[in-house]
Amino acid sequence: MSNLIKFDPFAELNALQRQFFGDDWLSPVKGLTVPTTDVYTKDDKELVVEAHLPNFNQDDVNIHVDNDALVIQAEKHEKEEDKKKKYVVRESSTSFYRRIALPERADADAIAAHLDDGVLRVTVPLKALPEPKKITIEGSSQKKKELENK
Repeated sequence: MSNLIKFDPFAELNALQRQFFGDDWLSPVKGLTVPTTDVYTKDDKELVVEAHLPNFNQDDVNIHVDNDALVIQAEKHEKEEDKKKKYVVRESSTSFYRRIALPERADADAIAAHLDDGVLRVTVPLKALPEPKKITIEGSSQKKKELENK
């Protein structure tokens, strides 16, 4: 009898997927959630960015525009000291970073942000597109008509 094992090129990838998404009961990161970010336009008048930041306060979030990009950063540090336990200090840290390229017609001076129930909503007004300019076409037939009308 032979001990042949079928090679699965995706076995390692599947194991990583089970680890990150909680299908493996031995997973140390079970229940890990990655904050989602939604970017969409509303009526072609504004760009809206919604970042889901549970457990972050307004003071934890920093928003700025850098080189025509909207940058959202959130960082939270927690520190706990307990003299009764064996450890002196227990610290944890959570961070979030997104960089979103802004369109040319974005009005960076009128950006507004609001954080409510763990959802950060950033509204970027868009400047109106210029109206197309009509170009008249001139040619020899146009000049003939002008000469005939004189």
